[in-house]
Amino acid sequence: MEKVLTFPAGAVAEESGFSHSERVACLKEHGAHSQSFSTMQPGMEYFDLPGIGYIAFMKRWGFKMVLADPVCDPAHFEFIIDKFLKSHPTAQFVQVTKPVVDILRRKYKYYGTQFGSEIRIDLQKWNLKGGKKQVIRTAINQSATMGVEVRESHKDDHAEEISRSWIKTRACSRQEIRFLIRPLKNDYKENSRHFYAYLKGKPVAFIFFDPIYEGNRIVSYVPNISRSCPSFKQGLWYVIMNHAMEVFKQEGIPYMDLGLVPLMVADEIEPQESKLLRKITGLIHEKGNFLFNFKGLEFAKGRFQGTVGRNYCCHRRSTPLFSLLALLRMTGII
Repeated sequence: MEKVLTFPAGAVAEESGFSHSERVACLKEHGAHSQSFSTMQPGMEYFDLPGIGYIAFMKRWGFKMVLADPVCDPAHFEFIIDKFLKSHPTAQFVQVTKPVVDILRRKYKYYGTQFGSEIRIDLQKWNLKGGKKQVIRTAINQSATMGVEVRESHKDDHAEEISRSWIKTRACSRQEIRFLIRPLKNDYKENSRHFYAYLKGKPVAFIFFDPIYEGNRIVSYVPNISRSCPSFKQGLWYVIMNHAMEVFKQEGIPYMDLGLVPLMVADEIEPQESKLLRKITGLIHEKGNFLFNFKGLEFAKGRFQGTVGRNYCCHRRSTPLFSLLALLRMTGII
């Protein structure tokens, strides 16, 4: 029997622009995806349904790429996706969860191929015990010996200066990554938290944490922006992360989401996946560290021993090569 969905009174099944305050209200009510906050970054376009929520997407080379799950009640995913695809029938979806994959596969015959993984940590159970956390403990001890101090700042304390010098050391050194994570310069910053590491009073590294919402309550944070001075390579990311997690734990925040680990996928190939695309992304993961430090990020986030969840991209063709190139260009990787 087909499931019958009901929708809030006043829901309008047509594209209509939210005001900024309306979109923020929707984000705070339904922004449960780790990248819901990143839908507020510059350059995004929106499909809005009053009374329901919105879908955020970006365009490159004629391709429309949706970022993350729809920002709405999960019970309304199918409704808003149906309306969106009537207006944007060739759109593709990036960094979405299995419920979105299932809708797109069942109704529109999309492929839903694993794109990476996301890791969630239960903060109330967080501790530094365990063999894999030795690298975190070592980094904390080394930084303490050197006199590094970590504290929260309510201003951008030399963030752009640190970021510019950091980007020059990256494989994709022309610009920072965007779309899949929001850029450093983001007009909307409400409830974003900034933690810095200081050495002799000078900031040498930082992480910006963005909120994850459920029902107008912050239930988690995600470290969307992290930078450090190239001259200081003592594992400051681990040090700042542990400090912030302890702060959030004391505040009663339930979880920490570590965000996307690109191309970290399960060995199992699911029925709706493109086997050809899995081979291509597997090759990029194995040989493409000159484009992006896939393996380094996987190692670093894996030290925290969180719960791993799967993440997908949804595409109409089995081998969406041109749209994959468009995505890499959109993010700034190429």
